[in-house]
Amino acid sequence: MATFLYKLGRLAFRRRWYVALIWVTLLALAGVGAATASKSTNNSFSIPGTEAQHAFDLLEQRFPGKNADGASARMVFKAPAGQKITDAKNKAAVGKVVGELKGPQVGQATDPFTSNAVSKDGTTAYTSVSYKVKSNELTKDSLDTLKGAAVHGRDAGLTVETGGSALQSMPEGGTEVIGMAISAVVLLITFGSLVAAGLPLLTAIIGVGIGVSSITALASTLGLSGNTSTLAMMIGLAVGIDYALFIVSRYRAEIAEGRERQEAAGRAVGTAGSAVVFAGLTVVIALAGLAVVNIPMLTQMGLAAAGTVTIAVLIALTLIPALLGFAGRQVLARKVRKAAPGEDAGQGKPNMGTRWARIVLRRPVLVLVAGVIGLGAVAVPAGSLVLGLPDDGAQPANTTQRKAYDLLSDGFGAGFNGPLMLVVDAAKSDHPKAAADSVVSTVKGLDDVAMVTPAAFNKAGDTATITVVPKSKPSGTETENLVHAIRGEAGDISSKTGAKVLVTGATAMNIDVSQKLNDALLPYLALVVGLAFLLLMVVFRSVLVPLKAALGFLLSVVAALGAVVAVFQWGWLGSVFGVEETGPIMSMMPIFMVGVVFGLAMDYEVFLVTRMREAYVHGERPGEAIVTGFRHGARVVTAAAVIMISVFAGFIGSSEQMIKMIGFGLAIAVFFDAFVVRMAIVPAVLALLGRAAWWLPAWLAKVLPNVDVEGERLAAPAAAVADEEDRVLEPSGA
Repeated sequence: MATFLYKLGRLAFRRRWYVALIWVTLLALAGVGAATASKSTNNSFSIPGTEAQHAFDLLEQRFPGKNADGASARMVFKAPAGQKITDAKNKAAVGKVVGELKGPQVGQATDPFTSNAVSKDGTTAYTSVSYKVKSNELTKDSLDTLKGAAVHGRDAGLTVETGGSALQSMPEGGTEVIGMAISAVVLLITFGSLVAAGLPLLTAIIGVGIGVSSITALASTLGLSGNTSTLAMMIGLAVGIDYALFIVSRYRAEIAEGRERQEAAGRAVGTAGSAVVFAGLTVVIALAGLAVVNIPMLTQMGLAAAGTVTIAVLIALTLIPALLGFAGRQVLARKVRKAAPGEDAGQGKPNMGTRWARIVLRRPVLVLVAGVIGLGAVAVPAGSLVLGLPDDGAQPANTTQRKAYDLLSDGFGAGFNGPLMLVVDAAKSDHPKAAADSVVSTVKGLDDVAMVTPAAFNKAGDTATITVVPKSKPSGTETENLVHAIRGEAGDISSKTGAKVLVTGATAMNIDVSQKLNDALLPYLALVVGLAFLLLMVVFRSVLVPLKAALGFLLSVVAALGAVVAVFQWGWLGSVFGVEETGPIMSMMPIFMVGVVFGLAMDYEVFLVTRMREAYVHGERPGEAIVTGFRHGARVVTAAAVIMISVFAGFIGSSEQMIKMIGFGLAIAVFFDAFVVRMAIVPAVLALLGRAAWWLPAWLAKVLPNVDVEGERLAAPAAAVADEEDRVLEPSGA
């Protein structure tokens, strides 16, 4: 592998104009394809295999035109202090507002005074607005009508707030720009050269541009959802900068050792490029493995991001050496360019990585124990992890969604914000109405039920819907228990009446999604860690090094989950991070963190430890190899980690609780993994293991392919390898 990549790097360096032209052409073609492609209309969020999804599908069949998954809104009205909403003046104001809720996308806006939507104390009422399209398909005119009607109600003296899926919006952009700006500063400090700092940013932008544009161009053809590119952009920027950073850093190190530029480019791609290939493979495995969850949206996002990572790897292996050919000596730090030939330029002075590695080697047990105990303590809250999906109750207190949520809770009860919908399939029942009545009476007798509406049948009379309002809030465990209790009674009802009872609605869907993600976590973890373990065993030709890498990753992820629970579920330091409402942790968080953090963690592991392996194979003692790895890799890994932490931490400022949680979780996970696991625990463990760290059973050594990631073959005379390259790849000469 190292020899092939060495030749590829030299070829890209020599034929830099052709390589650059190829990538620019691909970017242009992808951009044209994205600009001319029809917009994807597939924005559905389906959860195959869940009861809630089955019920939604049944509603689509039996209630045509009802748009069960269409957007909805609840506009809540509260009378001024000392007045009733049923007073003539207030009633007229409410009627006028409801009358404004019309438009081509509006299905229906109910009258609060004829639909039993007035609170018992007479101070609060609400109208339910249903739309013919999903929330992400609502036009600006429809949203402006909804917001304008609320303003008119306030002008009439009422308190008017709005909640529901109609107001769900995509998170605001701009954080990518902040992340890129921070990345530029970190790269400039790391390299001391504007040109060297610009190369990773330029290639990352090109890679993400090709990846995201390709996704957009293929969205309609492949039926991709509109948000498929979100993860691809985030991960593409992350690994694109990291991989280019690794290769540029190695190139500069080769130049510092006195090699000419083409040879340095070849060796950089042959050594650091090998690490990039296998690091990229671990990321691809982690992202493609999201298909195990069997949620189409997650599968699409994972595969799209995996494709973007593949592009980032190819760009690092070809475009980076080509651009290094254009850059000349400008890629070197200013003090190196100004140094006289043969002058040290400060190279003899031990850097921070060298000094830290020596400290760890002197006290490996202390460093290991401190790191493990520290992360273990942070991980303790993870034992209290409660999963769920956020609702309007998790919105900031100053938003209209949260105010509407609170008004409904105060006027009608906490469970009114998360009603359950029962779908009674009575197609095989001899007495459909009696079966539905039996369901109503059974559910009324269950705990935590505040209200049950009469059954509403379709035109065919074979399917009915029943609304159940719990006493508890949607995210409460009591509500989840009620869902399970209703489903527990479904078997008896079916045996007695022949009718099937399905529970659905947003609350039930959230519960099913949480359960599905929870059930998929262990299989996903086993798949990703297992495949990556085999891959790392090939890379390092060791059993203990991959085992250490996997265990270290698990430790950092559990510690990060513990920190997330402490802040967002328990409320510790909540004011520091702007957490206004504690509650369950987003169901997607654990599996999302496993996929993203695992990929990034293995980047740092492969790059850092591969350098140690390379030094060890070339004759250094285990302790010396650790110091060598840190001397050349610590600065780069630190820079890469700081960039990632900065990018993810930018999302903590979001007003959306879900985005805030993702940003915090990923930032703290990268911090733990890069600075505690990879920079402290890993060298401590390797120091204690000594030569045993690189042990591989003889029978396994014969089975595993020797991919030569450390570039042992490159120790051969450069001229011989170069001559072979010229004969095989480029017989016409340079």
